Amino acid sequence: MSNGCSFGKLLTWFWLLIIISITNGLSVSSLFGQQQTDPDTLIVRTDTLVLQDTLIQDTELLEKRIGADTIIVDNQILADTSLVFGDSLLPQTPKKRTTIDAQVERHARDSILQDISQRKVFMYGDANIKYDDIEIKAAYIEVDFKTNSIYASGIEDTTGTLIGTPEFTQDGQTIKAETMSYNFDTKKGIISTVITEDGQGFLHGKTVKKFDDNTINILHGQYTTCNNEDHPHFSFRFKKSKVIPDSKIVTGPAYMQIEGMPTPLGIPFGFFPNKSGQSSGIIIPTYGESTHRGFYLENGGYYFAISDHVDFEILGDIYSRGSWAVKPSLRYKKRYKYNGSFNFGYAQNIEGTQGAPDYNKSTDFRVRWQHVQDPKARPNSTFSANVNVVSSNYVKYNVVSAEDYLSNEFQSSVAYQTNWNGNYHLTINGSHRQNTKTHVVQINLPELTFSVNRFYPLRKESGKKRFYEDLSISYSMNAKNTINSFDSVLFDPGSLDTTMQYGMVHRVPISIPAKVLKYFTLNLSANFTDRMYGMNIEKTWVDDTLFSGNDTTVGYVRVDTVHGFKNVMDYSFSANLSTKLYGMLKFKKGPLRAIRHVFTPQFGFTYTPDFGTEAWGYHGTYIDGDGTEHIYDKYQGSLYGNAPNSKSGRVTFSFANTLEMKIPSRKDTITGLKKIKLIEGFNIAGNYDLARDSVNMSIITMSGRTKLWKNLNVQYGSSWDPYVLDSAGNRTNTYEWEANRKFLRLDKTSWNVSFSLNLSDQDFGKNKDKKDDKKEIDPNLSDAKQEEMQNIINNPDGYVDWNIPWSLNLRYTFAYINNIEWANYVAQPNKTITQTLGFGGQINITPKWKFTFNSGWDFTQKKLSYTSINIYRDLHCWEMRFSWIPLGVRQSWNFSINVKASILQDLKLNKKKDFRDI
Repeated sequence: MSNGCSFGKLLTWFWLLIIISITNGLSVSSLFGQQQTDPDTLIVRTDTLVLQDTLIQDTELLEKRIGADTIIVDNQILADTSLVFGDSLLPQTPKKRTTIDAQVERHARDSILQDISQRKVFMYGDANIKYDDIEIKAAYIEVDFKTNSIYASGIEDTTGTLIGTPEFTQDGQTIKAETMSYNFDTKKGIISTVITEDGQGFLHGKTVKKFDDNTINILHGQYTTCNNEDHPHFSFRFKKSKVIPDSKIVTGPAYMQIEGMPTPLGIPFGFFPNKSGQSSGIIIPTYGESTHRGFYLENGGYYFAISDHVDFEILGDIYSRGSWAVKPSLRYKKRYKYNGSFNFGYAQNIEGTQGAPDYNKSTDFRVRWQHVQDPKARPNSTFSANVNVVSSNYVKYNVVSAEDYLSNEFQSSVAYQTNWNGNYHLTINGSHRQNTKTHVVQINLPELTFSVNRFYPLRKESGKKRFYEDLSISYSMNAKNTINSFDSVLFDPGSLDTTMQYGMVHRVPISIPAKVLKYFTLNLSANFTDRMYGMNIEKTWVDDTLFSGNDTTVGYVRVDTVHGFKNVMDYSFSANLSTKLYGMLKFKKGPLRAIRHVFTPQFGFTYTPDFGTEAWGYHGTYIDGDGTEHIYDKYQGSLYGNAPNSKSGRVTFSFANTLEMKIPSRKDTITGLKKIKLIEGFNIAGNYDLARDSVNMSIITMSGRTKLWKNLNVQYGSSWDPYVLDSAGNRTNTYEWEANRKFLRLDKTSWNVSFSLNLSDQDFGKNKDKKDDKKEIDPNLSDAKQEEMQNIINNPDGYVDWNIPWSLNLRYTFAYINNIEWANYVAQPNKTITQTLGFGGQINITPKWKFTFNSGWDFTQKKLSYTSINIYRDLHCWEMRFSWIPLGVRQSWNFSINVKASILQDLKLNKKKDFRDI
């Protein structure tokens, strides 16, 4: 009896080891043909239990230990739970793998059937197998451990529909098929009726063979970027194809099919790049005909993917009548460091036929450089560049954005900024400004600014603070070289001698505040200014006669430029006394609970010595032919001006006012009141100069501003003269009160009103609280996604946002200026009214149709200003756009239909009428 029991135990243990070895792809000999480090230890894993025992006594105990739902019948294990057997915890000795060399994880929702004699596993219902980097999903999977192969397929449901078709995933590439066979040893497989996503496209094939190097051969297939798997809207059909992962897709002769209908569009072979990231390649040009410049090819060239941080492309245009252009551009980016782009354009533009009256030829260029440093790269220093240099006719003849075309002023700036401990700041920059209408160019190169924050030289670190310890000093310096010229003579020899200026200025303000009578603040200050120049002018009278055409001039003023270091200094002293007065009127009941008025008066005195005397030497004199002496400014037109040429002792005054009210508000749960500003500011200012012998009072200025309903801004300004004018319109020493019994006379007034309104569906109903105007980029996105989001923010008109069902924006500005001029004691108002109105919007006509528009009204010309109308149609994997500018010099239209995916960006149809042809 004991012998039989021992034999039963041994037999049970033997079958258990066979089951484990088959499950993990191990041969029986590999278990018994090696020395075990611990022969009494056996480990069996289930989904929820790890068993470790020195000896399993019988099958009943084994059945209990393996799991309550596991049954051993006729050399088979039937289980409705997933079992993962790992040989890594079994007794191990070094051996050579001849079968599966990685752990296999399996799972099935319905059941798993294991045929031990045939060494096969059958999995039913949402079956899933993971092996190394391979994952297979299907409704039915069959694993053969003899050949280390796998077969997967879908099954038909009660309606006869095939469900649970296999999905094979390896290295991030997914293949979908009806049936699939794969060998783990050879890493080869045969697949029927396959659909695989590769890059931005989808490959369909009747029969597919996968090789051990992951290349794929396809027989009778098609390539498309449409994700409609069963019936793609378009495709390129071919007989044979080879797919090289992360490289390319090559086909034999192929033809295009649209909605299942073949088209005559065919190619002798197909080449579709499927490499992730950027890759070099040819950029296909657009073609067409221009009325004035002939047939053309535009924006064709080559793209160079230099590295992950730098790329370069060169585009060109060519026209049959001689015009051409070349446009290289370079982009660079280093994450968390910097990013930028450099664009250059050079064009020869020819209109008409040579010899004809309308013939015109010009050579134009454009330089565009943008550089942005990440704030986290170097917190104490930054380098930025925004260069935009354009010749006068470049935007006229070469296609650019509407914003550039409508603008006639371009600016540039390149700057480096750094600081030391936040107290010392240095900025080195160059800037440029040009007007393509007046052709005036101003260049500041270089310009250097250095400043020191306010510091307190008398302040002690401890002890009781004295009033004099609040004395503060700061310092600033600016030096620059400036060129003012016309673009046509900017680079002519000798032009810089008359158009270039350079200089430096130092400013040192010193101040000390003090409290007076508790409620008043007294501020004493002194300001020192030192200007340094490399030249000045001298004027002399010449008695010679000048002949200019038919005009004759006897005697003239000669202006000479004297080079050499010159220093111009001045200083001034001032004292200011200010306080604040508050007035409050409260109401216990009603819609108005309080009105508050804040009144801020300020009085001051400023003294400036006379720097116009001969001792200072900042001004010169000459005597004309009539014997009259004239005083002139030796630094007239200099960068930082000259010192004052007369003494002044001005008593200044200003009165600032704000007015606000409080009304009940349910949103404020603390006070229950809401503050509304009625007048954000109303100021009155002027001065009285004690040093002048007459006309001591200055012009009195008034200014005010307020905001109504959050969208309406109102600004007011006026100037009032307390003196009477003579017949020529000059100020006299007689007050208006003495002559006309009024304190002031209106000299100038201005009103500015601006209104803006932006409405969308988010402003109404349930979406009102969901409105979010923030445009922030998620830093966790990839570089490509961040760049795409930045392009959307910078160019919102170039993208379609289907999440906005409708929106409307309205912009209106009104400016009224009245300059009153006097002649022979009669007022002659000179009124100017300027108005601008702009409006635009968008609407989703249907879920796939969007209509946008942008226009305005020119009140001077009494007609519509720049107007654009756009229609967009979403065609799933295609898109259609129609743009129309019906009015003005930019009048044109453009129709395009193209594939959305960038990999087939040249598969498009364009028709247009260019503004240059009208």
